[in-house]
Amino acid sequence: MHQAFEKITVAVSKWDADKGIEIESLKQAGSNRQYFRLKKGEQSYILTYNPSNVPENNAFVSFTKHFSDQGLFVPSIEYVEPGQQFYIQSDLGDLSLFDVIKQEGFTEEVKKLFKKTCTALAQLQIVGGRNIDYSNCIATRSFDKQAIYSDLLYFLYYFVRALDLPYDKNLLLNDFEMLSSYLMQEEQQYFMHRDCQSRNIMVKDSHIWFIDYQGGMQGALQYDIASLLWQARAQMPYDWRDELVEYYFEHANQLLNGSLRKDDFLSNYDGFVLIRMLQTLGAYGFRGLFERKPHFIASIPFALKNLKWFLENKKLPIRLPALQKVLNAIVADEILEKFATITAGPECKLTIHVNSFSYKKGIPSDEFGNGGGYVFDCRGILNPGRINEYKTQTGRDKPVQEFLMHKTNMPSFLQHVFGMIDISVEDYIKRGFGGLTISFGCTGGQHRSVFAADRLAEHLKDKYKVQTVVRHIEQDAKNWINEPY
Repeated sequence: MHQAFEKITVAVSKWDADKGIEIESLKQAGSNRQYFRLKKGEQSYILTYNPSNVPENNAFVSFTKHFSDQGLFVPSIEYVEPGQQFYIQSDLGDLSLFDVIKQEGFTEEVKKLFKKTCTALAQLQIVGGRNIDYSNCIATRSFDKQAIYSDLLYFLYYFVRALDLPYDKNLLLNDFEMLSSYLMQEEQQYFMHRDCQSRNIMVKDSHIWFIDYQGGMQGALQYDIASLLWQARAQMPYDWRDELVEYYFEHANQLLNGSLRKDDFLSNYDGFVLIRMLQTLGAYGFRGLFERKPHFIASIPFALKNLKWFLENKKLPIRLPALQKVLNAIVADEILEKFATITAGPECKLTIHVNSFSYKKGIPSDEFGNGGGYVFDCRGILNPGRINEYKTQTGRDKPVQEFLMHKTNMPSFLQHVFGMIDISVEDYIKRGFGGLTISFGCTGGQHRSVFAADRLAEHLKDKYKVQTVVRHIEQDAKNWINEPY
């Protein structure tokens, strides 16, 4: 990542010759795209760096310019690098619809935001889909029979096979063919966002804004509303889903002068809900079970819960016996238990002590007297303390954090640390253990170890909701202020 940061710094200086722009990295999502916030005085922009997929960049830029011309709520494009390896867009802030759900729950105010989203989505698909140039699509121009069939194969190869479940290949592929043909009955002439979920919807200035539609193509209306209302991680109340899809239908139908038939629309909608759920499981399988990315593994239980409820309360749109058999196997108790998310409930006894320390002073003693725990040596990471501007700062200062994230191997180091720690934390929660000590050491206990300890504490609180106490031993000795986790 540090090479990308250096390239961006040089490129941004060419875009803005005054060289007065601050560059701040943003958390990377599930894709390989890297995001940065550019600040200059009161102005703020978002830079998307994606050198390995220039066609994807071109798709987003071209779609955005078209939507902006239609007066739709999307970011504006401020600059496109000549080689199209990155682009700069207006900053829509940090508050997504998903963040609002996490903060407030499913309140009436949140329902109002979803209704706004339904209205805006219908406009994006119908108004935005008029006269749009689909030649800029990444892979295929439309969500046709072949694209639907490909999503089903994605689910088969990266989820069903990963679980080593038995199935009759010929019968299952025949069901895939039938389902793909059935869904092609729906008119496919509208813009399809392709990943319309609450993380890709920003809330700013009382408006709903859409982002991350670079995978868009021509398709049916039902796919995006199914994606929004059946997002696995959001876990929207099921009665809301029925209410909101009807609300969406009414607004889409108004834009189409009443040409839609409600019964047909809702009947086919269930088929697109199923396709979206299976595509999501395929993505979680690929990113989680094959690439071993923790976020996607942790998302699998939510997707399985969605699928289980659907199978128990809805009907497959047509008779698909081989697929039905596979789906029933996927939501069987042993599979659900295998992917069950482990979190620290009210009865959990576990407290994790995370320390930063200086090797000059020695490794901290075990807090719990059981001789267990971990000690990680951060001295293999390039030391910010060697650079004058960072000498008086710590791993809690933004410039040091940017240095460690972009100019050292700290991200890779932490990824491996998290993988090891997670094994023990999950086991300790299950077995009712009371304590675990984890310490990070570096030369002075000031930069690398402090940063690593804080990142681990954030990870543990976010993933396991476990009680975590952070102690920066050298900084405590200097009366530095520490914030609890």
